[in-house]
Amino acid sequence: MNSLISKTLIPPISLSSSTRLTLTPNSLRHFKLHLPRLMSSDSSHRLFQLKLDPLTGNSEWVVIEDNDDLPDCPKELLLATTSYLDMLNDSCRNKAFRSAIERTVTKPCHVLDIGAGTGLLSMMAARAMGLNGTVTACESYLPMAKLMRKVLHRNRMGKAISLFNKRSDELEVGVDIPSRADVLVSEILDSELLGEGLIPTLQHAYDKLLVENPLTVPFRAVTYGQLVESTYLWKLHDLSGIEAKVSDGIHLVPTGSDSIIQVKSRQYPMHCDAIREEIKLLSEPFEIFEFDFWKRPESNGETKVQVKVIDDGNIHAIVSWWVLQLDREGTVFYSTAPRWINSPANIGYRDWCDHWKQCVWFFRGKGMSVSRGEEVLLEASHTETSVSYNLNAQVPKNDTRQHDHNIRDFQLLLSPERIAIYGDSKWRSSVLAAVRNALQGRVNPLCVVVDDSIFLTLLAANLSKTSHVLSLFPGLREKGAQYLETVVKANCFSMDRVEVPEKRKPCLTLHDTRGKKVDMLIGEPYYYANEGMLPWQNLRFWKDRTLLDPVLSEDSLIMPCKGILKACAMSLPDLWSSRCCLGDVEGFDHSIVNTTLSACGELPAPKEGPFLPFSVWQCGEIKVKFTEGGICHGFVLWVDWIMDTDNSIVISTGPEHRYWKQGVKLLSKPVAVGINGCNSNSEYGSTIVEVLFEPSSSELILKHAFL
Repeated sequence: MNSLISKTLIPPISLSSSTRLTLTPNSLRHFKLHLPRLMSSDSSHRLFQLKLDPLTGNSEWVVIEDNDDLPDCPKELLLATTSYLDMLNDSCRNKAFRSAIERTVTKPCHVLDIGAGTGLLSMMAARAMGLNGTVTACESYLPMAKLMRKVLHRNRMGKAISLFNKRSDELEVGVDIPSRADVLVSEILDSELLGEGLIPTLQHAYDKLLVENPLTVPFRAVTYGQLVESTYLWKLHDLSGIEAKVSDGIHLVPTGSDSIIQVKSRQYPMHCDAIREEIKLLSEPFEIFEFDFWKRPESNGETKVQVKVIDDGNIHAIVSWWVLQLDREGTVFYSTAPRWINSPANIGYRDWCDHWKQCVWFFRGKGMSVSRGEEVLLEASHTETSVSYNLNAQVPKNDTRQHDHNIRDFQLLLSPERIAIYGDSKWRSSVLAAVRNALQGRVNPLCVVVDDSIFLTLLAANLSKTSHVLSLFPGLREKGAQYLETVVKANCFSMDRVEVPEKRKPCLTLHDTRGKKVDMLIGEPYYYANEGMLPWQNLRFWKDRTLLDPVLSEDSLIMPCKGILKACAMSLPDLWSSRCCLGDVEGFDHSIVNTTLSACGELPAPKEGPFLPFSVWQCGEIKVKFTEGGICHGFVLWVDWIMDTDNSIVISTGPEHRYWKQGVKLLSKPVAVGINGCNSNSEYGSTIVEVLFEPSSSELILKHAFL
């Protein structure tokens, strides 16, 4: 894959001043993209929004009353980075719900819509009844409730639909609604199916809000799975197994402590089509759970599935998805299955979308070795909000990941991407070389690790037997200290040479360093639990370095030495289509939401869409063209970190590396470009890009003009 990615043509830029850059079509690339879903806190009368300062790591809950905006944040941005636009552009989803609602709501009745969003399903139900029935809609997220009112007004549905800015479990019959509802329409599903609270929501609705034996859309959901072998998926969770193949003397997972670093036990949403060539299918698809919307669900469930193996290999993971049956008769379906599944003709394939993906559950360690024709027992269980799996009782009942909370306190839970980075031999080799070079010739150095890198801490202590390492661990805190105490012996040093401050401080003083100046200040940079942020927001390292300036020695070494912002123009047809402007959605005008949701092609000047953080590699097909023109849909930006003063060791977070997210800026309209100048009047030969970075807020502004 790396060989397909060209070097960016963007030179290093100053991040503190406005800079003009020229991009040519040689940087044009073709990708299908991943855009993460953003969840927000809800309340019935006010919005609790988590406000994060990416340059300090500080966060606070900001309360927004009904008529307030979020301080220092335009109201539109609250919704611009959510998945609402992606959902509304999913025509297969919209058509399926419309068909099922029209088949279900055939006469005037009382319809309840839970999690109404823009009101699309509510309007479908009202139209199906000829505006003669009653529709009650509840939407707890305040900014979306406000937007829904505008959509209802635009479509002259304001009087036909009663909207409540409440959670459904706050509605009361006789107070908010006149009677129990005859029909429930709802779409509170995530990639795992249960993660948005489907089960407790249905339970309360059946207990308090619905008549006996109500009609529902959807009618049923069935989850499916498939056992797979994949080296890539294995690298995302088994650091112990990966590290066994690395011989650099650093032991993040010492022998006998295989569970010291783990991924959280959960299903991880992923575009599995993007790694189809790296997946070996070890079973046929099999049914796991069936969830009936037409009756009150149970909070917990268990099942056992006997699965026949179809090929030799190691079972590293289970890929799962779900199929919705939206109507009672079983004629309308929607599936999140990967494209390698031969779905029935009445289900078909959906367009690329990001709001619902497949899910991956990792089996511990190197997986289970199996042979063709063998049968394995898969145990599955679900709670109100999640599904978990166990292969052949592989994980004992006192498994640290699920049951023993005391033991779990001694585990360090990291993201799959972080585990893969720590296991990447090329990355480790580059960082090791940079630190070894930095320590050369230094006697009794004081080294401060300013971020949350446990690898740098072990490296600095291991490579210099006279160093004293002060690790700030701003996110890990006591977890990081506890981890170090567990692994110091295996890494050939003692805790008297490593220190983690007990309390988080805005900056260090000479009192904290016992009067000694800092010889080395290092970071990757990596900040725990911030992997989903835009790449340049890791310039928090820059701010940390500035705050520590008073305690730095005159010849102190800073690593990384600098960060270079890079960019390239890309062809992103699927991502652009999933975020393009809305007009008619199944007969209802949604154009009024385009500005608020930052839809491509419909933003009045000077407004423009935000940068979107995502993993560019999740694309299914990657095609790089160096000698042809194409359609440019936007710009992808990332940071290359220069680790040494010779500029010889570079850690890139660009799109050719899977474990980092990049920032994407979509164009309002796609642009045709050519090479070697304009080939026709409709093509552009180059573009001028102007970039302004504001260090105090980490805000990046990008302006462009095609020539």
